[in-house]
Amino acid sequence: MQIAEDNLTASPFAKIRECPTTGDKSLWAAIAFEQGQVISNFSAREVLDRPNYLTVQISDRQHIMLAPEYLQYINHSCDPNVFFDTKNMQVIAIRKIKRGEEFTFFYPSTEWSMDRGFDCLCQSENCLGSIQGATHIFPHILTKYNLSQYIQQKLES
Repeated sequence: MQIAEDNLTASPFAKIRECPTTGDKSLWAAIAFEQGQVISNFSAREVLDRPNYLTVQISDRQHIMLAPEYLQYINHSCDPNVFFDTKNMQVIAIRKIKRGEEFTFFYPSTEWSMDRGFDCLCQSENCLGSIQGATHIFPHILTKYNLSQYIQQKLES
């Protein structure tokens, strides 16, 4: 996928890039981060009772639109570098992130059943192929990921 140069500075730590072919947006690190470092706090700009492709799930009937809004451009990877901690409302680096690296997270870490499943193109060694939410993934695979409190509770019930 061809990525345009930085189109918009989202914050002092991130830039939004847009693919000139598809118009898809992504969020990239403007500075380096260490593992465990808080990248950003977030909150609910809006709470919906159903998922959509931009929401993060926090309970069975609560799906939040993110604030700051640019966090919605953190795309999926089966080998993510960030985690949405929905208990503390923070985006956290789960490994070292270099300046100029795309921020990615594992969508099923917060989504039980997604509004729009898709074929993953992350090309990581452990790519799961089809991404539809945590309910569609074997629990022994999910244990390899940081999971939101909500997903952990769903797996225990």
